[in-house]
Amino acid sequence: MATRLFVGNLPYSATDQSLGEKFSSAGSVISANVIMDRMSGRSKGFGFVEMSSEDEAKKAVETLNGTDYDGRPMVVNEARPREDRGDGGSAPASAPAAEESAPAAEEAPATETPAEDAGSEEAAA
Repeated sequence: MATRLFVGNLPYSATDQSLGEKFSSAGSVISANVIMDRMSGRSKGFGFVEMSSEDEAKKAVETLNGTDYDGRPMVVNEARPREDRGDGGSAPASAPAAEESAPAAEEAPATETPAEDAGSEEAAA
C-alpha cells in the first residue's frame, strides 16, 4: 500500500490543518491537502493525506474510513496515481497549432459539386 491516501466526502468547512489533525491519530502525517474550488474558494469535498509509512497509511484506512467528520462519513482509501490531463484544455505542446496543421482555404483545390456537373452538361447539349 502506498502512503498517499484519498479522503472523500469531506465537509466544506474542512481545512488542510483540520484534516491533518484528524489523521494524526493514525500516525505521522507528512502532508494534508484539501482540494479547493478556484472560483468559490471553498472545499470541493475531497483531499489527500500523505502518511510517513505504509503501516500508518493502512492503519488510517482501517480506523478512519467511514468515521464522522462534522456530520459526514469520511471515505478513506489508497490514492490512485494521477492521470495526465494536459494543461487545462489547450492543445499539448507537442501538437502543431491549428493554423499550421490545416491548409488555408485558398490552398484547398476547388471541386465541383454534382449539381454543378449536371448544369454544365445541360448547357453543353
